[in-house]
Amino acid sequence: MELIIDCVSKRYQGKVWGLREFNLSLGPGIIGLVGPDGAGKSTLMRILATISNPTEGKVLWKGADVARNPDRLRAVLCYLPQDFGVYPNLNAIEFLEYLAAAKGLERAPARDRIDGLLELVNLRDAARRPLGGYSGGMKQRVGIAQALLNDPQVLIMDEPTVGLDPEERVRFRNLLSTHIISDSEAVAIRIAFIREGRLLSCTTPEDLFQEVEGRVWEWTVMSDRL
Repeated sequence: MELIIDCVSKRYQGKVWGLREFNLSLGPGIIGLVGPDGAGKSTLMRILATISNPTEGKVLWKGADVARNPDRLRAVLCYLPQDFGVYPNLNAIEFLEYLAAAKGLERAPARDRIDGLLELVNLRDAARRPLGGYSGGMKQRVGIAQALLNDPQVLIMDEPTVGLDPEERVRFRNLLSTHIISDSEAVAIRIAFIREGRLLSCTTPEDLFQEVEGRVWEWTVMSDRL
């Protein structure tokens, strides 16, 4: 399984470039995308999610051009955008059943999957409450659940922990490592740094820490001297 970003550029109206000559090869495991606002992170994710096409370059899924044949990737893909909307009058079960039907999942297996996901995202007790009464963090957890409905091979999440409290953030990380990544050796995270639409580097946290070793200091001072 390999998703290849081959010299991808994206230009918007007004000759504004969201991405410039972006190259990255993605295999099994979790990769984080880091960069300031406007760096091109969401642009890249929208291209990978087949919502937007690149102006130049191409994305390859198992050797096939995604822009020419998006359905091949869409069949194994799920995308959680940063602004995830819900139907406020539906409860969590109804909403997830609706999305499961839209994804083509059979009713009985989908219901079992929904029950398990609601347990994983800690929403079982609130599952029959209308989504309009959910907090922002609860809605985000519904979004995480819907992203996992079809057990995707490629999962793209844009700021998935926004609105989650510290306990739920830990739960989410555990969910990724224990229920999504089946190969324990693939849990090793890589971090891709992006700025002004360009890839600066892609490295492991361990290598990153080695690079900054001796360049970061910590002091403890009294509050009146701070």
